[in-house]
Amino acid sequence: MTRRTESFWRQGRRRWLAVVLAMAALPAAATPVTVLVADADGPLADAVVSLQATAPARPAAPASATATMDQVNSQFVPAVLAVQTGSWVRFPNSDQIRHQVYSFSPAKRFELPLYQGSTAKPVRFEQAGLVTVGCNIHDWMVGYVVVLDTPYFAVTGADAQVRLEVPPGAYELRVWHPRLSGAGYAQPLQVARAPLRQAVQLATHGPAQVVPEDPRIRALQDKFRRSQTAPTR
Repeated sequence: MTRRTESFWRQGRRRWLAVVLAMAALPAAATPVTVLVADADGPLADAVVSLQATAPARPAAPASATATMDQVNSQFVPAVLAVQTGSWVRFPNSDQIRHQVYSFSPAKRFELPLYQGSTAKPVRFEQAGLVTVGCNIHDWMVGYVVVLDTPYFAVTGADAQVRLEVPPGAYELRVWHPRLSGAGYAQPLQVARAPLRQAVQLATHGPAQVVPEDPRIRALQDKFRRSQTAPTR
């Protein structure tokens, strides 16, 4: 074998090795995972579906990530909002009356004074967990912010299903719904390279949980209502 031939083969091996290393450095192709959620009555909307990798490394939410929970016709819209830890949430008030948004949930305690429009400052959610949101003035208003420490999540719509794109690996599938009996649904799920469909059956109960009663809130509600009904001079 001549020196020129040896040089040619050495260069070829180097190129081949470079290609192999480059391919190994690429992230694994994402696998589509479709999850369908139902209860005894049929398909279930407003269910938060997430996949939690069993490996410890998880990307943090970008500091600029912002979601919105509006107030329309004295209801929170959407009623169920899922965000990743570190995200901000805006609470605009699209009604012609003022609202005072608050939460006493351990994962996030906050209060936004009476306001209309988009004047309220956004709230940052840095701790994973369920945050039940209410209005100090209109006690029938209840919303839920589900804060997750995984980037793989979605909320079911009218079709009761979500599609998540995740790298192959071992995960825990978690599902939460406002009418879910117990703490939540969880099961291990192994994701390979082939598309995966998973059906989840939840045991639900009557109406969704409400914001816990608090004497300070009741006093503020009573004071506000008295001010609205007081005769003018």
